[in-house]
Parts: sequence; C-alpha cells; structure tokens
Amino acid sequence: MISFLILPMQRVTRLPLLTDTLCLKTQGHPERYKAASRALKAISKLVRQCNEGAHTMQRTEQMYTLHTQLDFSKVKSLPLISASRWLLKRGELFLVEETGLFRKLASRPTCYLFLFSDVLVVTKKKSEDSYVVQDYAQMDHIQVRKLEPSEASLPGGGNRSSSVPHPFQVTLLRNSEGRQEQILLSSDSASDRARWITALSYKEKQWQGLTNKGELPQVEVTKAYFAKEADEITLQQADVVLVMEEEAGWLFGERLRDGETGWFPEDFARCITSRVAVEDNVRRMERLRVETDV
Repeated sequence: MISFLILPMQRVTRLPLLTDTLCLKTQGHPERYKAASRALKAISKLVRQCNEGAHTMQRTEQMYTLHTQLDFSKVKSLPLISASRWLLKRGELFLVEETGLFRKLASRPTCYLFLFSDVLVVTKKKSEDSYVVQDYAQMDHIQVRKLEPSEASLPGGGNRSSSVPHPFQVTLLRNSEGRQEQILLSSDSASDRARWITALSYKEKQWQGLTNKGELPQVEVTKAYFAKEADEITLQQADVVLVMEEEAGWLFGERLRDGETGWFPEDFARCITSRVAVEDNVRRMERLRVETDV
C-alpha cells in the first residue's frame, strides 16, 4: 500500500527531465518552445513544492519524536525543536577512552550521536527510545579528523590497531559548558567512518557545489534504492548521480535532477564512461538549475 501511495510522487519528480527534452526538441519552433518552457517552469515549481512539503512534514514529525526521547537532565537544556533544524545522521559508535581501560571488543564503551543540521548531540543510550545527553556543540564549533590506528595520538599506541580499526577524532571547540573537549571514536567499518566524517563536515562542505562538476565521475542508477538512514538518498532507476566520494562499496553523490545529496550502495549503479554523455548530463543539470531555479 505504501509503495502504491508514493507512485505519484515518484513520477512527478521525473517530469522536469521529460519537459526539458521537449524544450530541446522544439527549439526550431518558437511558439512550441515558448509553451514547453512555460510548462517546464510550472512543473519544476510543483516538484519543488512537493519535495519541500514532504521534507518539512518528515522533519517536523521526526524532531517531535526525538524531543521526547532525549534527556537533557545532565547538561544545560537545548531547545531542540526548530523549523530550521533537521536530523542529518544518528548512530552508535565505540568510545575510545583516554585511559584505554578496555581490553576486548565486546567490552568497549559506546556513545550514541545525533547530528542535526546545526548541532551535534552526544548521548548515552538508555533504552531503544531513551537517550541521556552527555554533551553538545554547535556545528560551527566542531572539527573532525580521520585517524589511523598506528597514530601516536591514539590511546595505547600502535599495539591497539586491531581493537581500534577505524578511529576518528571529534573536537568540540565550545561544548555545552563553553569548554573545548575532544572525543576519540571508532566505527565498525571504513564506510561508516567515512559517512560520519562527511556528515560532520556538512557545514564546511556546502560551498563545494561551486567546483567544476564536469570533472566528477557519474553513475546511472540500475535499480531503485530506498534510503534507510538519514544520510542516504532515495534513487529511482535511470537517475544520474554525480559521485563526490567513494568508500568501501558506498558512494556519496548529488542527484542530477534536483541536487539532493546522500550515500547509496555502489552496486545499485553503473559508471557512465561516455565523455559525451557526461558532458550532456552536466549541461542539462546547469540548464535545469538556471531556467527553473531548482
């Protein structure tokens, strides 16, 4: 039933590309081209409204749910619900203590992170729907750095490389108490670490859209993929994606038709090797963004 209900939404998002093709085919006929251009602008506006409405409803519902699950009793309370705040990523990570007291993988302490568009909240998981907040910091006051297990700054030195396989460091330049704190974390896989580092660099990476996208590799989606986590992207068959990062079987990219970004498994897409096709896709993307303000 759910898949049936979302079919109209899936189809409407494809209409700008179809209408753009009509514009290209009617360039030799001024009246037809003018009509196709008006249709393209109207359809693109409809798609934007659909996307914005869906995002707003989903984010509002999610924030109200999280508001009831996060316990701020140990730190200064943070007004969580805001129209300009949404969840970018959440998940449990291994906490590498400075004392290095843990000895076995199973005995590692963990923390649960909630990364929002403007703030990182560090919690301890109490139950499936309850989290005690330990600290938080605004995104503007966060630095993240990938570490190697052999780095001297890692607790215990190189002899812990097997127990801390994918470490990274998060620095809260100004935490909930106005102090600087460092957190050493470790994830289960290289791809999970890459996804966290990308998400934690969200503010820093927003300007990168100005780079020459014609030099980025492109893939065409071969089968539909439905996002399972907040930092993933839902893709339809035949979608074209500009690939910005690649890590251990996962790709991070920008969907050509609307500029949405996210992670997805690389086996759901094939690489576009034709240089002509790549350049055509970039020109179409730029034309759609300029003419329709998408």
